Amino acid sequence: MKKRLVVLFSVLVIASMALSACGPGASKAPEACTEDPLGCAVIEKGQTIKIGMGAPMTGEYAAFGIDISQGASLAVKDAGQFEGFSFELVSEDDGGSPEGGASVANKLVSDPSVVAIAGHIFSGATLAAIPIYEKAGLPMLSPSATNPDLTAQGSKVFNRVVFTDATQGKFAASYLVDTLGISKLAVMHDGQAYGQGLAEVVRDEFGVLGGEVVAFEAITPGESDYSAALADIAAQGPEAIYYGGYAADAVVIVNQMSQADLGDVLFFGCDGTFGEDFVERTGDNGEGAYGTSLIPPASDAKTTFDAAYLETYGEEAGKLSPYTWSAYDSAAALIVAIESVAIVGKDGNLYVPRTAAVEAVRGIDGYVGLTGNVTCDAIGECASSGPTFYIVEGGDWVEAK
Repeated sequence: MKKRLVVLFSVLVIASMALSACGPGASKAPEACTEDPLGCAVIEKGQTIKIGMGAPMTGEYAAFGIDISQGASLAVKDAGQFEGFSFELVSEDDGGSPEGGASVANKLVSDPSVVAIAGHIFSGATLAAIPIYEKAGLPMLSPSATNPDLTAQGSKVFNRVVFTDATQGKFAASYLVDTLGISKLAVMHDGQAYGQGLAEVVRDEFGVLGGEVVAFEAITPGESDYSAALADIAAQGPEAIYYGGYAADAVVIVNQMSQADLGDVLFFGCDGTFGEDFVERTGDNGEGAYGTSLIPPASDAKTTFDAAYLETYGEEAGKLSPYTWSAYDSAAALIVAIESVAIVGKDGNLYVPRTAAVEAVRGIDGYVGLTGNVTCDAIGECASSGPTFYIVEGGDWVEAK
């Protein structure tokens, strides 16, 4: 029954959006709106052009949502005005969960002035939100949802600027074998779409490269004790532990490894564990741990952005998450795509044909962002670069050899 009500609500929301484009003053709407099967987003004079975002803004994963929304907010600020209209980032708290993702998506599609989505942030929430945006015709450009399956759904609206877990996992497995010389690996994950998917890629690729995966353990995220799982892993004698998940749980694992006779075993995390939070909460236990980052190469644009982020928010870019820069690129590229199809009507309102907006985002080609060249392929993969590996040395993340 609950699922039927959610579907019915989505249908009613989309119907109301179509009516809003055909209600009072619709005769002044551009012809493109009547020709578009999904109608137009309508931004009345005095309103803002809204870019939506679904992210965990509270709770243990809030650092990701706060950081990504801040990076995107700077892109919105830098965009200035378009035809007299300002842009606005509307960040809604989805908790990073599938249920929250669907709830936020339904809320955002009910607002006819929302033209695109810079997200969602977590893969599980994104997967739940995609069908809702698909029906409404809202293009998505995620800075951080990395599960490979997301672009395998046949969605016309979902795109991302970040490299996938498949890419990250293959690079990580190769680094473990070829650079670090690891032959026996234990793999752990949090059972969620992002963490488990990434862990499965590492497990499979590590085996292909000739390594032995001695354990593949799932944990329940949010717990304070993983000693039982670590004891089981210790019995298998691994040389390293690879973890797919987020920093909050990785911190617990790393801090309990010594107690499980795993003090000499290398910990290898992912982009979900990279960040200042991991370093601060693991202290000496985190020394020598590896992580993956999306920190882009040095450039004048990055230097300018980093300074603006520090001045605006009082902390260094990348401290809360590795997605600060991709967050900026996600919102900035969306804005450029929306501007390319927006039309000012005779009534002074701004109209954005929804189908045209979806096609414009999928057609992004050669946008030069902080992370590099952003060009979307036929299924919405727009990333320009792969991962960089970092190691904790002296209480800080430094680029690994």
